[in-house]
Amino acid sequence: MTNSMFGGPGRFYRGNLHTHSTASDGVLSPGEVCRRYAAEGYDFISLTDHFVGLYDYPITDTLPYRTNSFTTIPGAELHSGAIANGELWHILAVGLPFDFTPSNSPGLRPVDDQETGPGLARRARDAGAFVAIAHPHWSGLSDEDARSIDAAHAVEVYNYGCDVDCDRGYGLQTLDLLLTEGRRLSLCATDDAHFATADHFGGWVMVRAEANEPEALLTALKAGDFYSSQGPDFSNIVLEGDEVVVDCSPVSTVILQGPAHPTSAVHGKGIEGARLPLGRLKDAPWLRLTLIDGEGKRAWSNPLWRDGP
Repeated sequence: MTNSMFGGPGRFYRGNLHTHSTASDGVLSPGEVCRRYAAEGYDFISLTDHFVGLYDYPITDTLPYRTNSFTTIPGAELHSGAIANGELWHILAVGLPFDFTPSNSPGLRPVDDQETGPGLARRARDAGAFVAIAHPHWSGLSDEDARSIDAAHAVEVYNYGCDVDCDRGYGLQTLDLLLTEGRRLSLCATDDAHFATADHFGGWVMVRAEANEPEALLTALKAGDFYSSQGPDFSNIVLEGDEVVVDCSPVSTVILQGPAHPTSAVHGKGIEGARLPLGRLKDAPWLRLTLIDGEGKRAWSNPLWRDGP
């Protein structure tokens, strides 16, 4: 079984799905945010300013900053209702239409009689957005909170800004819990850049699409045709009998994971390919892979479901 992402048409495009500007609480203008990502070699971003009344419910217009080599996808970070610890929901919506109806969300604190987070996520998905559960560790998301979002396409498993500023950047435990319970989810790494600190260019997605255009990128994101990275790259993943075969950029560790604790791993220096025996994972319903390079930077594949997409 070959992962369709590597055998399909198109090429990989590097993008960031979580970014802020002066349209909400970022410190740079939308144009300057786009310029900096383009200069860093990104192919696309989604500018996801906070969709609350305090900032006039912005879905920031970045169309003027597109070029022949850099594009943008309209989006927002949505907020409404409280999670179990009393904090506000944070939900990424990439590909949100400009006429999306706001919830009653005046600021960055919950208020009475608000639309629920799960309800808001469902409306965003129905409107055509790629929806992700944002920074579950930073938010203090409970397992029940995570289970309640039935409209998510993905879990944000790495948020560079949350890592840099408060050491709460990961969400892999939330992802694996939901996968093990049968939820068909992908995973994404992001920046959550505000540019007030060194919170940018640290986590991204590599999306396989037929063109660097918003609709093609959104289609690929929803299909799970991407991987997430802090640095390393996947170039192929194949399931051959009782082994998973991985080709990648030079790394020091390749790990195959599934439900619970059984794993298969290869360690060394400058590893560019590995054959990982399934072992106790041979009957696992899903598998995912982690690469770790010599600097400790990681890349993560989306889950591979043994019974097909």
